[in-house]
Amino acid sequence: MSDVPSRPDAAPAWLAPLVDACRRLGPDDVPFRRRPARNAREAAVLMLFGDTGAGPELLLTERAAEMRAHAGQAAFPGGSIDPEDGGPVAAALREAREETGLDPDGVVPLLTLPPLTIPVTGFAVTPVLAHWERPGPVGVVDPGETAAVVRVPVAALADPDARFRVTGPSGYVGPAFAAGGLLVWGFTAGLVDWMLTLGGWERPWDGSDVRDLDVVWAQRHDLSSADVATTSTTAPSRPGAAAEGGPFR
Repeated sequence: MSDVPSRPDAAPAWLAPLVDACRRLGPDDVPFRRRPARNAREAAVLMLFGDTGAGPELLLTERAAEMRAHAGQAAFPGGSIDPEDGGPVAAALREAREETGLDPDGVVPLLTLPPLTIPVTGFAVTPVLAHWERPGPVGVVDPGETAAVVRVPVAALADPDARFRVTGPSGYVGPAFAAGGLLVWGFTAGLVDWMLTLGGWERPWDGSDVRDLDVVWAQRHDLSSADVATTSTTAPSRPGAAAEGGPFR
C-alpha cells in the first residue's frame, strides 16, 4: 500500500511561511535530530494546524494517567507505523482518528520532516505537518488511552509567560510550555519550539527560567487553563524515567 501524498503547495497563506521554511531544511538544520539507527522502530506524529479565525491553533492530546508508559504527558497524535499504513502520513492520520475521532478527509497533509530518533524508546519518529482544512469535532475516543484532546492556540504557546525550561532527574534540560491546560515538554515541546521559530510565531521569552520537572509536573493542570474535550480524574505522581523521549508505543 502506498502512503497518502503530501501537498505542500496547498498550504494556506498563514501557514505558507512554516511550510516554506520546512522545505528549505537541510540534513543539519534540525536542531535536535538524531539519525535513525538501522533497527529503529518507525513512528509518526501529526502536527495539525487549523485556523479559528482568531489565529492558528495546534491539536494536542494528553495521555491517560493509567497508561503504563508516558502517563499524563502532552503529545501530538501519533504512534507506530503499521505495515498496512504504507507510510508515515497514513499512520499519523490513522492514529489521530483512533485517538481523537478526527476525520482525515478534512486534513491536507503538507509535508514530512526528517525522522527524529528517540534513543530511550528506540523509535524513529517522522513528524507530519498538516493543515486542518475542514475542522470537525474531536474528543477522547478511548479514556484508557487519552485523557484530553485540546486545540491550543499558537498564540498561547508563543506567550512568553507560558514558556520556560524544565530539568529532570536524568539531567535532561529542554523547553516547556504551560498552555491549554497542558504541560508540554520533552520531544513534543522540542517540536513545538521549532515550529514556532520556523513559522515566525516565536516571541522573546526568558530562557533562563529553568524549573524542576517534578515540581511543574505536580502543578501542570494549574499552570494554565482551557476548555478541553475530556480530562482524567486521576493523575500520575511524576513522569516516568523515559518520559522525555515522547509518548510512542
